[in-house]
Amino acid sequence: PSWGEKIRTTLAGLPRPDPAWKISATRNAGTIELAITPSGASGYSPKDAHFFSEDDLVAYDQPQSVRPDGRGGFVLALKVSPDGPTDAKQLIGVVTSENGWLAGGQLRGLQVNADFTGTPAGSGSQISNLKPESGGLAGTMLLALIGGLILNLMPCVFPVLGIKILGFVNQAGHQRSKVIAHGLAFTSGVLISFWTLAGLLAVLRAGGDQLGWGFQLQSPVFVYALAVVMLVFAMNMSGVFEFGLRATAVGGGLQSKSGYTGSFFTGILATVVATPCSAPFLAPALGAALAVSTVESFAIFTAIGVGLSLPYLLLSIFPQAVRVLPRPGAWMETFKQFMAFPLYATVVYLVWVLAAQTGEEGFRGVLFSLVLVAMAVWMYGRWTAPGASPGRVRFGVASLVLVGAFGLWIGWPRPLAAAGTAAASGQIVWEPWSPEAVALHRAGGRIVYVDFTARWCATCQTNKKIVFGSGEVKEYFAGKKIVTLRGDWTNSDPRITGELAAYNRSAVPFNLIWMPART
Repeated sequence: PSWGEKIRTTLAGLPRPDPAWKISATRNAGTIELAITPSGASGYSPKDAHFFSEDDLVAYDQPQSVRPDGRGGFVLALKVSPDGPTDAKQLIGVVTSENGWLAGGQLRGLQVNADFTGTPAGSGSQISNLKPESGGLAGTMLLALIGGLILNLMPCVFPVLGIKILGFVNQAGHQRSKVIAHGLAFTSGVLISFWTLAGLLAVLRAGGDQLGWGFQLQSPVFVYALAVVMLVFAMNMSGVFEFGLRATAVGGGLQSKSGYTGSFFTGILATVVATPCSAPFLAPALGAALAVSTVESFAIFTAIGVGLSLPYLLLSIFPQAVRVLPRPGAWMETFKQFMAFPLYATVVYLVWVLAAQTGEEGFRGVLFSLVLVAMAVWMYGRWTAPGASPGRVRFGVASLVLVGAFGLWIGWPRPLAAAGTAAASGQIVWEPWSPEAVALHRAGGRIVYVDFTARWCATCQTNKKIVFGSGEVKEYFAGKKIVTLRGDWTNSDPRITGELAAYNRSAVPFNLIWMPART
């Protein structure tokens, strides 16, 4: 929390290629011409450009002339060093600008990795092996296809397999056209999700953000929402409730429509849960997709999506493969309930991620909210079972909405404030308690407030929320410049036990106030 923002700011300012600028280089006998042109009509003009070579190819002690190219860019004329390599095929280095390459003085150094061909090298991309003439893009797409196939075996995606396998088993006795339609609906969900992700990455990259695969999982709100969805899916597969059970009785047409919609959203879900995984062969393809042009990036993401959905699509197209599947029967209910446990495991993993994103207070809210969400869907299933009266159904739906909304309100992740910003926002900043800390602050003439607490103490947690979260208390502590120390007795600590015993106490919460010049 203290240094993360500074580190991110420093890294963001390091030289890098940027899609706003296209770079190309040509070489004559003793001169290199480096052409830098804007990708669009940006209207921004860098000043005092100067190139720094990564090797000895360019004579660093010779002047560099700059001339406009008539397209909003310019060309640097560089002298070739007599000591440089004679067979160099690329110009590698950094070209600087006194006012930066992006508006607001951002990006002082633009990374150059240009082939001596006179054409842009991937808009300054660091990945120089993704050129169609070398088969690089085709090879990358092949890796993406294989990586998408292997994603089906990853722990992130495996919980969704049970949902789709049950769907195919249910369809095994149906006509071939309907089975194919379900496979195409699933594939459409996967491809649209990957195209959406590729488009979002392209937009954010154009805005200057540095992103990687799974960037959305850095958002506590997204992780929390995904955990809730997975929990609801798991409880549905465990038989706690059945969404749409009453609606399916309306008619065969509605049932068919719902089934295709379910296949489509299953494809979306498979894509969402695939993002934390980088299967073998997938990492280099993703690295390329995040650096090449937008069109090539869409092609690579399409290959990944095709690889992920290919087994299901083939299973739906070839009827002989569908016949290999076992017939629907009573075993399906057992299998469905068994497949709920990988989903529960996924929820545990996502909650573990949230523990690092929301802090102690937020994490506790997340846990209780999941309990309330589970209670809401249980109430829905309990009072909307087949044969229930209209009144019971209305009560079940109302319980789902009210209890579920209350649970989401409790657990919705709040921004995690850094230690350095907590005090600035009026929050009480607690330092670890120790006798030495008490003595040090008392020697400085400060009021010292000590709170002995423990996680397993429910009254302590109530105090944290109601008392120390009170605006009046926070304002008073800040006005008096009170030093706040916290002794955590969650685990055994002989020093805290001894301190409590000194005041004839054996339980928490216990609070001490040390006033200046008093014993």
